[in-house]
Parts: sequence; structure tokens; C-alpha cells
Amino acid sequence: MAIVTLFASPLEWISQPWHWSISGVAIAGILFLMTWMGRSFGVSTAFRNFCTMAGAGKKYDFFDINLKDENWRLAFVLGAVLGGFIGAHLLTSPEAVAISSETITHLKENFGISYPQGGGFLPTEIFNYSNPKGVILTIIGGFLVGFGARYGRGCTSGHAITGLSHLQLPSLLTVIGFFIGGLLMTWVIMPLIF
Repeated sequence: MAIVTLFASPLEWISQPWHWSISGVAIAGILFLMTWMGRSFGVSTAFRNFCTMAGAGKKYDFFDINLKDENWRLAFVLGAVLGGFIGAHLLTSPEAVAISSETITHLKENFGISYPQGGGFLPTEIFNYSNPKGVILTIIGGFLVGFGARYGRGCTSGHAITGLSHLQLPSLLTVIGFFIGGLLMTWVIMPLIF
């Protein structure tokens, strides 16, 4: 991993690999400020806001909320989408994502997935528009993530970052469930799918 060079151009400076602790400190700082302001950090609540904007509050009380109190969250989600677009199109690294050689071997031997491919995390052999299996898995996975985030009253980042830092028992149980689900998916369900 390269060390951040302070004497580079701004674009070079921001696009080079940074130490993981920088994002950890930034998340902790944001979480502290949000808690201090009486807000809870989480993105999945924005789904409720979008439904309210679409008029669902007229039919269901759950969606009857004051959007003026949620402007900050909508701005955050917009910033995350915009930041992701900028990162993907202007700040991408030409190098493949650095994963361990054991993982590369495991993916190739057990699932037939070669690495590196493309410029991201998803294997393009599976997740592309010309592969019907990949499209179906993407749709099902997207539905399960969206449904689970709302049913669980928060997403993984909301429970694991905000909930645990506020010492909430439901978030601890939810995070334990996330890990159990991830292990089951990786070692039981994924081998059956591929």
C-alpha cells in the first residue's frame, strides 16, 4: 500500500491508496457529530423518505413524516451517490483490488471465477447483463437487501456503526445475525448456487 504523498497534485493526492485508519477516524468523527446533534446515522431510512416523497404517507401512517427534518439525510444519500460516481469514473486505480492469493485460488478452484477482472469487486463473469444467472442473482439480492434493511429497521452500517456505538442490544443481535448469515452464504448457499 502506498503512503499518501502530500506533495502531489490534488487529483493524485486524493486518488492514491490511503491507510484504512483514515476512514475509521472519519466515520468516528461523523458519528460523534451526529450523536451530538441528536441524529442517528444510517442510509436505509432514506428508503422511507423516498416513499414519503412519492406520496405513500397519504395511505400509510408509517410514511407520514416531515421531510424537512430529513433534508440532511437526503443530502447525504445524494452525496454518497455522487461521490461513488466520481470515485468510479475519475479516481479509479488501474490496479486490481488487492485480495489475498488464497482467496484468488479459492475462487478459481471452487467457483471458476478468475481474478483480476474488470476494475472492481464484482466478478464480471457472473455479474453482467449478458449472463441471465447473474441478472437474476442481482435482482434477488437487491430485493433481499432492501427488504432486510427495512424489516431489520436498519442496514448493516446503521446497526454496526451507529447501533453498536450507542450500545443498543438489538443492534448487537442484528450484527451477530449479519455475520451468521454471511458465513452461511459463503460456505453453504454460495457453493450450491455456483
